[in-house]
Amino acid sequence: MPENMYIAIEGAIGVGKTTLARLIRDEFDAELLLEVFEENPFLSDFYTDRERYAFQTQIFFLLSRYRQQQQVVPATLQRSSLISDYTFAKDRLFAHLNLKGDELEMYERVHAILAEKITLPDLIVHLKADTDTLMKRIAFRDRTYEREMDRDYLEAVRMAYDRFFADYERVPVLPIDTNSLDIVHNPQDLAKVVSRIKSALEKGTYQRPLPRIGPALDEADRAVFVEGRRRLGDFQRWHLALDREKDPSAELRAGLLTDLYFNFICLTEEVGDLGAELRKVWSAQEELYRRAGNRQEALDRATQQHLPELRQELADCLAFLLRLANYTGIDLEEAFLDKMKEKKRRMRV
Repeated sequence: MPENMYIAIEGAIGVGKTTLARLIRDEFDAELLLEVFEENPFLSDFYTDRERYAFQTQIFFLLSRYRQQQQVVPATLQRSSLISDYTFAKDRLFAHLNLKGDELEMYERVHAILAEKITLPDLIVHLKADTDTLMKRIAFRDRTYEREMDRDYLEAVRMAYDRFFADYERVPVLPIDTNSLDIVHNPQDLAKVVSRIKSALEKGTYQRPLPRIGPALDEADRAVFVEGRRRLGDFQRWHLALDREKDPSAELRAGLLTDLYFNFICLTEEVGDLGAELRKVWSAQEELYRRAGNRQEALDRATQQHLPELRQELADCLAFLLRLANYTGIDLEEAFLDKMKEKKRRMRV
């Protein structure tokens, strides 16, 4: 691990960023940089009337965060490690949720100038939780200006974070699902999080960078992708990058590519195609069984006969499943492992 580390903790409102930052500072012998959001004079009005106060709130946060980052981060890293409960990058994420038209265009101009001067973290820890969990945590801490928090807005924020960091490449990102964690009252949960952070820092990167994406994946990129022994999360990020390279005049038109329900319909159609192919396998199997009298041999031979078509249909199903995971902000590998752990636990009962 580097001598002086800069770790930024990120995630949706109420996920526990500040709590984790405070709890791990001694473990990493680091100083704290906490976001100063209470001084924003527009924040309480924003939660009451987002459209009216969005621009004032966003510009104030942008300049405040920039000033804090410029004054604190470089100086601190000269003498110590640093743990922050936010990143400068989050500001742009919220701007795209809350601003539009001329206001967003003006914001982008200012942000582009300021972002060039910001020191990037060595690692971003992305804390994740579902919206119901976030609402409970927000209610528990009972900040006055958050009492009117709109659930739909919080859901949009959560999904925006998941999409943003699923495709973020400037800094290594470590996603951690906090739904079942209690780092305040359970020392084992906190130790687990600390261990994952240390592991990510020691490796230097948690998520490998994606291969170069262009109109087509060339052989060199294909070799890198295959030889890298990538995990399911890497496929999610790679597929998202491929989607963004699609011809805007085709699937991207009318937003169909990123429409959750459209892609679900496409998935059901692909599953139907897979079912049609499996019916052909079954028919071939029954015919071979009548001839040979060995059901396993008949199945093996029938499967081999239709293997290219099965391969294609399964790949199509996976592609749309990855899209659905991306557009809902779900870490598919993490969800699958959690499901298998739960299934294993039930089998033991």
